Amino acid sequence: MKANVPTAPRPRRDTALRRVAWEARPFLRARTGAVLRLAGWSLLEFAQTFLSGYGVARALDDGFLASRPATGLCWLAVAAVAVLPSVLAARGVFGRLADLVEPLRDGLVRRAVSRALGGALGRSGDVSTRSLSQVTHQSEIARDGWAGLVLTLRSFAFTAAGAVTGLLALAPALLLIVLPPLAVGAALFLATLPPMAARQRAYLAADEAYAAHAGELAASVRDIAAAGTAGRTVAESGALAEAQLAASRSLARWSAVRVLALAVCGRFPPLLLLLAAPWLLRNGLTAGALVGALTYLTQALAPAVQALMTMLGTAGGRLVVVLDRFTDAPPPPEDDPPHAVRDSAPPPAGGTARPAVPAPAPSARRAPAPVAELHEVTFAYGPRAQPVLDRLSLTIAPGEHLAVVGPSGSGKSTLAAVLAGVEPPTGGAVRWRGRPVRAADATSVRVLLPQHAYVFSGSLRDNLRYLSPDARDREIADAAEAIGLEPLLSRLGSLDADVVPDRLSQGERQLVALGRAYLAAPPLLILDEATSRLDPAAETRAELACAALPGALVVVAHRLSSARRAGRTLVMDGPRTRCGTPAQLLRSSALYRDLAGLWEPEDADARGGGLVPDAQDAAAVAGRLGTVGTGQDASIGSGDEDEERGVRSSPPPSPV
Repeated sequence: MKANVPTAPRPRRDTALRRVAWEARPFLRARTGAVLRLAGWSLLEFAQTFLSGYGVARALDDGFLASRPATGLCWLAVAAVAVLPSVLAARGVFGRLADLVEPLRDGLVRRAVSRALGGALGRSGDVSTRSLSQVTHQSEIARDGWAGLVLTLRSFAFTAAGAVTGLLALAPALLLIVLPPLAVGAALFLATLPPMAARQRAYLAADEAYAAHAGELAASVRDIAAAGTAGRTVAESGALAEAQLAASRSLARWSAVRVLALAVCGRFPPLLLLLAAPWLLRNGLTAGALVGALTYLTQALAPAVQALMTMLGTAGGRLVVVLDRFTDAPPPPEDDPPHAVRDSAPPPAGGTARPAVPAPAPSARRAPAPVAELHEVTFAYGPRAQPVLDRLSLTIAPGEHLAVVGPSGSGKSTLAAVLAGVEPPTGGAVRWRGRPVRAADATSVRVLLPQHAYVFSGSLRDNLRYLSPDARDREIADAAEAIGLEPLLSRLGSLDADVVPDRLSQGERQLVALGRAYLAAPPLLILDEATSRLDPAAETRAELACAALPGALVVVAHRLSSARRAGRTLVMDGPRTRCGTPAQLLRSSALYRDLAGLWEPEDADARGGGLVPDAQDAAAVAGRLGTVGTGQDASIGSGDEDEERGVRSSPPPSPV
């Protein structure tokens, strides 16, 4: 099938075989000459098949049985010599075969590459692993299957034509014995083709799913190790492998059904001919014609039928399924198109990327879908455990800045994990951009930064570009300036300097992670106490930089100053929650009033410092904060002294 041939309107009944046949027409029409040359060379095989049985019959009837051995030997010599041209035909056939096979493979590769490039340009650099599988694996399956199918169909057509012509020349009554079992076996075989094609399609889908999963794993090994999700990853890989194994077993079971069809086509005709031999001989069939018919059946027709059925049942079904995956036009956008880096706004709900058009009137514009939604979400860490989240509903609009505050153990980190799709809810629904959360969309929709920042051994440039590998140096410099990475960059010397994680302070690690997230500019950025090791001034600078991005920002705050910078604040006290602006919460939330009443601006906000300088300053801050009446720390979820910097901080109460 030629990649650059326009596609005609397809038939109404749009099955896989019809789709492939419809697009194969222009391909074969453009290569009529190669098909005719292939048929010309195959005429020699027709002659060899015809003379093989006919020569044996004449050698017996006109030669040996008529007491003329010389005549019999001459006919046998004719049948033997007829084999020699077929050797020359094989050479010519393989030469013409390349004219049909190689253009098919080249066209399929061009089509797959065009699909990948179109997807990369239309979906922000996303290249599907489906295109990779089509270029490297499926195109070779199609090439080999097409070559085998052409050879087998050609051989069967001319061999069957030679055998049927020979049977008619010997005695037309022979066809009454031979054709019925051939027709029954062929019908039985054809009945197995649709289910086998479905099983083949399921097997290829399972193969592509496993390839896509393996591709995601290869790009996420560090994240898997950092998040401690190796067990879940192994389970997912095992499930996909089991699905692929089940599909292959189902395909093998249907392949076994072909044995009966092959037996009917290949074994029954000679058997019926032998059973009917007495009747045929009594009605005028000669012994030579009977032996000649057996020669056609056993030496020509039965092997050709068996080869054809084997090819159609294995490579033929696989070929139709593979070619059908190439027949569709460049794929439509996925259910949730990946977010373009630094895009000004997400697409409308359920929309797809379209060329730029003049902006409609404000009244005609559709409101953008919320970047994230929680609908009646409940979450508990066990079937009998008390819920940490209890029927929580929350909507986060594009560009919104939301802070989450509450005492330690109130469910802030659990909320962040559920919102990020790391933990599935026990009840309710989580949606990203109006669609249910899918693991495949995670990297294109949200970035979650936990309290303990992940930094790997490598250059500072590699660490910052981890989520956006195509970021330019100018963008990296802007991110470093916005987040406050200049002191670290000056200390290391350059972006290419090696980073040793153990030699960085916890605050420096958090700054690197924040710079990485700033470069990625996701539609939803979730900071789960990701600034807990920074002093208030550095925290303010980093949060304001992240809030200036076009995406939504959710900050799980350990200082109430983060809440005062947000447009809305969610106060959590276990399952009890309240959301609103700071002014609204001062009137409606007793917990928020307690936290706000005991909080005072630190002097560091005015000094503009970087990391918390020493334990003495931290102790002074802690002394001013005191504790709330409920017994929780007023710094909203802090507890133990940090040994390195003297900052009051504790890990999140639940794993993220």
